[in-house]
Amino acid sequence: MADLRNNFVGIKTPNPFWLASAPPTDKAYNVERAFRAGWGGVVWKTLGLDPHIVNVNGPRYGAIWGADRRLLGLNNIELITDRPLDINLREIKEVKRKWPDRALVTSLMVPCEEPCWQEILKQVEDTGSDGVELNFGCPHGMSERGMGSAVGQVPEYIEMVARWAKSHTRMPVIVKLTPNITDVRYPARAARQGGADAVSLINTISSIISVDLDSFSPEPSIDGKGSHGGYCGPAVKPIALNMVAEIARDAETADLPISGIGGVTTWRDAAEFLALGAGNVQVCTAAMTYGFKIVEDMIEGLSNWMDQAGHADLDSVVGRAVPNVTDWQYLNLNYVAKARIDQDSCIKCGRCHIACEDTSHQAITNMVDGARHFEVVDAECVGCNLCVSVCPVENCITMEQVPAGKRDTRTGETVSPDYGNWTMHPNNPMAAAE
Repeated sequence: MADLRNNFVGIKTPNPFWLASAPPTDKAYNVERAFRAGWGGVVWKTLGLDPHIVNVNGPRYGAIWGADRRLLGLNNIELITDRPLDINLREIKEVKRKWPDRALVTSLMVPCEEPCWQEILKQVEDTGSDGVELNFGCPHGMSERGMGSAVGQVPEYIEMVARWAKSHTRMPVIVKLTPNITDVRYPARAARQGGADAVSLINTISSIISVDLDSFSPEPSIDGKGSHGGYCGPAVKPIALNMVAEIARDAETADLPISGIGGVTTWRDAAEFLALGAGNVQVCTAAMTYGFKIVEDMIEGLSNWMDQAGHADLDSVVGRAVPNVTDWQYLNLNYVAKARIDQDSCIKCGRCHIACEDTSHQAITNMVDGARHFEVVDAECVGCNLCVSVCPVENCITMEQVPAGKRDTRTGETVSPDYGNWTMHPNNPMAAAE
């Protein structure tokens, strides 16, 4: 059996699946249910020093669904915990004592004043918490008060607060980064320069998910008014994967441990984050959608895949895809692929033809010898893969590599030109430099 035991910045857990700081982790009752279900760790919902945090008493979520009503994304306008700090601290201490083999990390958000951080860090350390996560990512509510993403968007603030945290606690310090920034490498570098032990990302994306066209209020609507919130769920996974990879392959942060967050719903999602450099993953929306027991499927699926692929432990997976992430200018222009349609699987819906005819390269027929028939014309096909993306039948259309320099034997036209030294091709932005 594959070994799923995880050691993230010295915090040891039976598996790499943590619950992210969010509504599911705001009290002992929830956290203990999660641990009984099998979660390796939790990040307790963000604590602060302000005793007057008040959440709305109306809708807190807006949703985006797929055609089958499957949840694709949530917009969340909930603030940090509105429960008294002393109650949270007492419960954290009790839960950690009862579950010593699970990770219990505490998320924190206080004003950018060193005494505030010193005060709350001391209180959290006294609970026996395994570490702290500095919430520099929340894009709504708290950011207007000079916290959350208002800090995470300023690398100098990140470095400053991380340094304060490291000077006032022995616990590992994880900096949670906001995606609401142009280049995530700069805040990651700042966290490292401040001495942070790791970063976690992504936090939610600032968003308005929809507008009620009767009341003209953004949703979720509170008494006829709406506010931007944080977007999460399966839809944000591609953004999260890219940002994790950018940090993992940056020379200045390549050795910085990463906790991957953003749309993790299945074991495959988790494996992709690990392959791109994450040391573990955090989950929220999937648990809110399907319940805590979803972790059982994640654990079983990841373990089975690792066994079948010959990966003995997590270290043999983490970062394996990072060397294959490159800039566009280094892609091989001599690699050519063409679409192929399996006629036995084709249901003749015509979506591939319409997509290619109207918006691409007119490379798919719809009639051959007077009969409805869909076939790829190699001389016109540029291998864009759009037909594969729109086809409703899995594996009906696939991509096949074609040798460079090949010609169509029927027409004599070049199907895949050979650029020779492709780095010198005029389409390569680096050609002039070389």
